[in-house]
Amino acid sequence: MKLGKEQSQEIIKTYGSSSHDSGRTEVQIAFLTTKIKLLTEHLKNYKGDTIAKYGLLKHVGKRKRFLRYLKSKDIVKYRSLLEKLGLRH
Repeated sequence: MKLGKEQSQEIIKTYGSSSHDSGRTEVQIAFLTTKIKLLTEHLKNYKGDTIAKYGLLKHVGKRKRFLRYLKSKDIVKYRSLLEKLGLRH
């Protein structure tokens, strides 16, 4: 599951400081959250797709590590990002 170019640019504009800032922690978390949502929808239709399940678990773990890092560095950004993305603490 790949994100389209328009979708990627939209995420970078929303969460990055500039239009080319794709390495920022907040942008990476937003990318992973979007991929997780796409994979979740895919797995609702194709329950036996074990490769997609593995990819989903991999993305969830990576997002968790990014969130833990952001929480340790800047708690205010962490809380606002959770609110924007609709994630639980």
